[in-house]
Amino acid sequence: MKLGELIKNIEYKEICGNKDIGIEGLCTDSQKAKGGDLFFCYKGKTHDSHEFAEEAVKAGAAALVCERKLPLKVPQIIVCDGRKAVAPLARAFFGFSDKDMKFVAVTGTNGKTTTTYMLDGIFKAAGKKTGVIGTLGISYGEKFVAPELTTPDPIFLHGIIADMRDCGVEYVFMEVSAHALYFGKADGIKFDVGIFTNCTQDHLDFFGNMHEYAECKKLLFKDGRCKFAVINSDDKLGRQISEKVECLSYGLKNPADVFAVDIVEAINGTSFVINLFDELYDIKLNVPAIHNVYNAMGAAACAKIMGIKTEYIAKGLKELKTVSGRLERVARFNGADIFVDFAHTPDGLEKSLQALKKLCEGKLYCLFGCGGNRDKTKRPIMGEIASKYADFCIVTSDNPRYEDPYDIISEIEKGIKPSGKKYVTVTERETATEYAINLLEEGDILLVAGKGGEYYQEIMGIKHSYNDNSVIKKIIG
Repeated sequence: MKLGELIKNIEYKEICGNKDIGIEGLCTDSQKAKGGDLFFCYKGKTHDSHEFAEEAVKAGAAALVCERKLPLKVPQIIVCDGRKAVAPLARAFFGFSDKDMKFVAVTGTNGKTTTTYMLDGIFKAAGKKTGVIGTLGISYGEKFVAPELTTPDPIFLHGIIADMRDCGVEYVFMEVSAHALYFGKADGIKFDVGIFTNCTQDHLDFFGNMHEYAECKKLLFKDGRCKFAVINSDDKLGRQISEKVECLSYGLKNPADVFAVDIVEAINGTSFVINLFDELYDIKLNVPAIHNVYNAMGAAACAKIMGIKTEYIAKGLKELKTVSGRLERVARFNGADIFVDFAHTPDGLEKSLQALKKLCEGKLYCLFGCGGNRDKTKRPIMGEIASKYADFCIVTSDNPRYEDPYDIISEIEKGIKPSGKKYVTVTERETATEYAINLLEEGDILLVAGKGGEYYQEIMGIKHSYNDNSVIKKIIG
């Protein structure tokens, strides 16, 4: 594609050099630049990629998108914000592939992954060809791409979308994180439906405060980005969004277009009657907890307004056996049940422990940690929540990253100690898991929280192979 044709899709201040050169690829990482690439320069929080433009040019980059003119002998497109130029140019470079499919965006602190997989199950039950993009990776047809980010960066994202189109995918269910909205990763994609699940404390290390975090969540529902909005009416931010945009709602506590009655919770699943725009239908889920009833209602509301029959909605939800690491019942040992959950926020941990507490006939154990180099304020809060609901806590490492695990654990302990509850700290996660499993007796439940379906543990910049589910099964033999 000619550079001049490509840049018709963005606003720019100046063109320096020949705009008739051919562009064969797009790149934001100078170490991955190759011949014919258009290299993007912008200033981030810790690095300024203008400093690596020369390296990219030496590797073969044919042109630059940058925020200031650089002393390099290649064509340069000067823009106000280099990062904001990536998504529209990636979308154009890959032929606006998203226009050939229907897209659903799911945003919220918790519930994004489960909701996308519920949607995937529903639409597959209706005979549709689907794709999922999110925390657990990217899947469509027989293809699976391992996860890196909840919402991939635009160049990779639109390359995947183009391949989805070529593979015949009709519907794409995509997690859109607050970070993705802040950085404009999904800019240009017109979503047929946007689903808002909830907004609770997370990522304050990046956003600074809950107001800024919430404002980013709202971006999905501004400027006509979503044809329809499906909003959780029981969430404070959800109600704020519903006051600004025309939407359909779901909830249990406040008036809503979609709600559930006769909810029956069990260790192996949940059943309820859904009122789906005044149509009643029995629903059976293979996953426990009220928060999964919310996820199911959001997915059902979305599917219904996209023309899926209620019988297929019920069938798809019933046939979804589990979602990896989302309150997943992974084993039984000594008559006790062991669950793995991604709960890594105060709200997520509280909801999972509340759900399991109701189902526990013996003692409820909670093994968890908190991630390093992330929001430190939630650590004592999560300690307090764990001690409130669990009979015994095992505090361990999550992804310590560049922090000392002992320091993280110490901050979690500040929330546990005032309760007077007994707990233990075991820094090494596998050792902590084995210790917790050996405590279990008939009727007990162990929640292993924080990492969910992750297949690594990040320590000092290195991702070591680690998966809670696999470790548990190895320990119990």
